Amino acid sequence: MMRINLTSVFVEDTNKALKFYTEVLGFVKKVHIPEINWITVVSSDDQEGTQLLLEPNENPIAKTYQQALLSQGIPATSFEVEDIEKEYERLVKRDVEFTMKPTKTIGAIVAVFHDTCGNLIQIHQLVID
Repeated sequence: MMRINLTSVFVEDTNKALKFYTEVLGFVKKVHIPEINWITVVSSDDQEGTQLLLEPNENPIAKTYQQALLSQGIPATSFEVEDIEKEYERLVKRDVEFTMKPTKTIGAIVAVFHDTCGNLIQIHQLVID
């Protein structure tokens, strides 16, 4: 059986991203290999789960892709939360800049914020009607 073990998000500065993703969002650093600038984080409540690679956007194609998503308002990835209103309030208190407040859509409530590293990130709470 195949499963997702690692996914990535391009970032402008890996050290800045590590600080934001751990200190603000609450992820935990899993792997850090400074020699190749490899940093992954995981959910604090599932530290053996899927890793998120904070991937440098040093490749011109990566930078172009990242900037295109941002300019069109498209989130680079989405993270599931149990209570989106609570998470939204927690992040606002940490000065996270939201471009979309929690909004009900088909099957979910979503919100979007800047990660300070060149991306929009979506959080979502699944809603079963």
